[in-house]
Amino acid sequence: MTTLAPESAPQALAPPVVVGVDPSLTGTGLASSNGWCDVIGYQRARAKDPGITQLPHAERIHAMRQLAHQVLETIGHPDLAVIELPAVSRSGGGAHERGWFWWHLYSQLHNRQIPIGLLAPNARALYATGKGNAAKGLVVDAVARRFPQWATEGNDNAADAVALMAAGRDWLGHPLADLPKTHRAALDKATWPTLPGATS
Repeated sequence: MTTLAPESAPQALAPPVVVGVDPSLTGTGLASSNGWCDVIGYQRARAKDPGITQLPHAERIHAMRQLAHQVLETIGHPDLAVIELPAVSRSGGGAHERGWFWWHLYSQLHNRQIPIGLLAPNARALYATGKGNAAKGLVVDAVARRFPQWATEGNDNAADAVALMAAGRDWLGHPLADLPKTHRAALDKATWPTLPGATS
């Protein structure tokens, strides 16, 4: 007599992996829904060395490429990457280099076929705090309160990345916290990708 093995229980689908990316030459904030966050930026060998935007051009492009490579290797291949859009009104040096860095990260993620969501700085602040003009300190405090498992250590770049990541998870239908409608209104202000298999 042949005994049939019982059917195995259906496997629960793993929640989507989302990474938030707050691009910066001096401190790119990264946060993964897997529970980690990090800040990666150009490091001077000595205090008297010039910043990345003051390097000779050949050294500068090499340093920016190396930095982008380190960021991309840390990101890996998530189900969704959510990037903060550049603050076009921001003044100061390095705008040329920041623009290249942002577009390079975007193009490399696109080439890896990683879906990309885009949030403006005010939408990121709105999702975190309910106020689009919230100061960085308020975002840090809100992230620490609502998403304590991500240890930002008070770093605003890491906190921004956590907010971006959390917004992506929320958009995918897997929110990390129960946020008020005022906060979630930020999702309607974002640019979201068309995911594979989507019917609309």
